[in-house]
Amino acid sequence: MGVSNMIRIAVLGVGSIGGVVLGTLSDTDADLVAISRGQGATNLEMIGLILHTPEGSIEMIPPDRFVIVDSQKGPISEQVRGTCDVAIICGKASSTPVLAQIAEEVLTPNGIAISLQNGLGHSEMLAHRLGRERILSGSITHGAWRDGESGIHWVGRGAIRMGNLDGGEATEIASGLLQVFEDANLNPMWSDDVQNIVWRKLLLNVAINPVCSIAGVRNGALIDVPELWDQAMAAMLEAAAVARASGVDLGEVDLEEHLRKVVEATADNRCSMLQDVMTGRATEIDSLCGAVVERGEELGIPTPANQSLHALVKGIERSGEFA
Repeated sequence: MGVSNMIRIAVLGVGSIGGVVLGTLSDTDADLVAISRGQGATNLEMIGLILHTPEGSIEMIPPDRFVIVDSQKGPISEQVRGTCDVAIICGKASSTPVLAQIAEEVLTPNGIAISLQNGLGHSEMLAHRLGRERILSGSITHGAWRDGESGIHWVGRGAIRMGNLDGGEATEIASGLLQVFEDANLNPMWSDDVQNIVWRKLLLNVAINPVCSIAGVRNGALIDVPELWDQAMAAMLEAAAVARASGVDLGEVDLEEHLRKVVEATADNRCSMLQDVMTGRATEIDSLCGAVVERGEELGIPTPANQSLHALVKGIERSGEFA
């Protein structure tokens, strides 16, 4: 497998997407560290990881396949501290400051970190702690959800697009990570303009996630209910205006057609934000609509649709209505 057997990789945050990453990497030669907390870490220690693949098979990955770290149980052990070549950040947006600190603790002096989280600002937060030259930004489009019994349901194959914050070719370690992702069948792609990729995913996230979460519906309802579609498009077009004003080249893509294709392909999915709302967890609304509003204010671009969606999701969070 080339360089993959020389890499030690830490997956920080073993939720739905983190579970897909950890589970698929378990089929490679990479040395793995799983960093979770509380009951999640306990489940990994007792059961391991149960990965339901898009093709319908079930993979039972035993606990001894990776070193398990419970981030709530004090300092990182010497077995892990300073030993990892790569830290893959998959946790929720609200956990990014803590995860950045953990990444700094587990990485070797030359190790790199990559954020596969939704929204804006995560890579910059990591860069503030580790330095821009050690950070990759990324976007993952594989679909997944986590059940209440330690199962990760990988419901749709996608891709991982990644690149340096400031562009350029992959370093030796980044090339090794690309190879591992390839070995894991995660369909990795290197990009010289990763900010474009992050913004393109953000456009879809602000359109789909908050509207479906507020309405309590699966993705396909956006097409079936015109009022929901109008709200989704309004949020998306505002985010696109902010992106272009930020210097992001979105090209000549038909945003409405692009959104329609994604919604049709994921019609039966409950988006991650709706899953969070249904289980009473904090959402990533601040890094999605909240980030669009904040950037829009800096650039003098009005974002009323994103402001409304942000306020409504925050209201649901605080009321615990669906918890």
